[in-house]
Amino acid sequence: MRAAVTSRPVTAFANTITDTTVRLILIVLTVMLILIQYPLWLGKGSWLRVWDLSRQLDSALAKEQELKDRNAKLASEVQDLKEGTGAVEERARYELGLIKDNEVFVQILESESKKVSAEAASKPAGR
Repeated sequence: MRAAVTSRPVTAFANTITDTTVRLILIVLTVMLILIQYPLWLGKGSWLRVWDLSRQLDSALAKEQELKDRNAKLASEVQDLKEGTGAVEERARYELGLIKDNEVFVQILESESKKVSAEAASKPAGR
């Protein structure tokens, strides 16, 4: 028969190595996790940078759409000025105060007493 081998010294040695090794492995894994996370959050292609660029892109697209709408309106106005006389006539009337031949221009001015009574009616009674 074989002699019984005591496992006590081996177990104590294994426990000592295991505790130290586990701590070392835990420290190494924690450091590696931190090193992997750094570029994700703070590096050149980080989530914060992507979020900021996305926000800038949304702002630029909104500005672009606003400018496209303005350009379309101006292009329509230019086309109307090139082809029609209605827009030219409208501008001449409102901006330059011109009238056509055989037209009568009538301007009605409010009297001073009507202005005062209108102002008094718009004010509250307590003041």
